[in-house]
Amino acid sequence: MQDNTPLDNKQSQNGSNNADGATLSGTASPEELEAAQAANEFDESTSALAELATLKAKNAELADSYLRAKADSENARRRADEEISKARKFALESFAESLLPVADSLEASLGIKDASPEQIREGAQATLNQLKSALERNKVVEINPTASNRFDPHQHQAISMVPSEQEANTVVSVLQKGYLIADRVLRPALVTVAAPK
Repeated sequence: MQDNTPLDNKQSQNGSNNADGATLSGTASPEELEAAQAANEFDESTSALAELATLKAKNAELADSYLRAKADSENARRRADEEISKARKFALESFAESLLPVADSLEASLGIKDASPEQIREGAQATLNQLKSALERNKVVEINPTASNRFDPHQHQAISMVPSEQEANTVVSVLQKGYLIADRVLRPALVTVAAPK
């Protein structure tokens, strides 16, 4: 069976089922349009306010994180400065402590009355051994090249060149020992060097 309902009636019936009451043909009353526009604007402003609140919260969180990170870095810098200051202040403490027994031995030897030359020599040798041991514990090492060692300008200082049967530029004699401290030259060894033939 065919439906004889006029087309306009069908559209008005379908339009009355529309959610906001507007017809499919687009004929809405001005009040309905104004209400729909106001609802739209309200939704947009609510959405913008929610987004603004989210951004403000995120901004506060980032500002707090920044202030905490800044405070942490300042505290770390302050602690590092304090450690450096303490290291400078007490750098010689260990070295000085290791030299105290040497000073005690020297004082004790001076307190002995009527010491024989042999006793003085033994005491001096014992004190020298204590001093060498204290220097080695603190990474102060002798530079004492033997004859015929190659001359090393980084560790030796040539006082003179002497004629010798040795190969040229080798150490002939050591006039004064040198010292290294932690692989750095504290004082070069004073040496004489074989002259070229």
